[in-house]
Amino acid sequence: MISIVVPTYNEEQNIERCLRSLNDQTVPRNTYEIIVVDGNSKDRTRELAEPLADKVFIQTSKRVGGARNDGAMAARGDIIATTDADCILPRDWVERIERDFAEKKIVQLYGTVYPIEGGIRNNLSLLGANVFSRLGYYTRTIYFTLGCNTAFDREAFMQAGMYRCIDAGDDLEIAQRMRKLGKVYLDPALKVGFSMRRYQQFGTLKSIWEWFYIVLRGGNAKGVSYSQREYK
Repeated sequence: MISIVVPTYNEEQNIERCLRSLNDQTVPRNTYEIIVVDGNSKDRTRELAEPLADKVFIQTSKRVGGARNDGAMAARGDIIATTDADCILPRDWVERIERDFAEKKIVQLYGTVYPIEGGIRNNLSLLGANVFSRLGYYTRTIYFTLGCNTAFDREAFMQAGMYRCIDAGDDLEIAQRMRKLGKVYLDPALKVGFSMRRYQQFGTLKSIWEWFYIVLRGGNAKGVSYSQREYK
């Protein structure tokens, strides 16, 4: 079984779209579970998620990394996959994760992203991110393992210590620990629709700079990043 963990916070505008895409997969629904871990939303997020998920509960750990950890601890699957509440998952997402883990000796899998909103600027931004992801993977310098599109061998994930509860970069940082336990694999065909709303709201360059600044400071820089605005 695959356990899919979806962190949320005030996502009533997006959560149904995300969960419907997860329920409309090419593999039988009883072969995977959907776990929504909510940061105590003030809107109808949990109410809307209940009919579409197997488990919905309020997180007890801090930050989005902590929400993913809480979901992993409640999971039944041998593979733990993570995505975000404002993403759209393709119909073969779960099937491709199953196949990659069955065919390749890996401890972590990740893929690429495309913009849900479209537009030249958004497409160019994520084209650059995907090129950077490939370069990092093939040079073995950095694994661009975005939390919206990654999956773990459960046993290795637990052994590595799970996500760190930091402001940003938790999804990249964990790959550096996972690679010590086995192979971290990039499947470029494992794609998810990624919302550009934060970049549109705060500005692409500013958002990227804040993210890199926090990552370089070890995930604990002072100030407020776009990730902090979402998960307390």
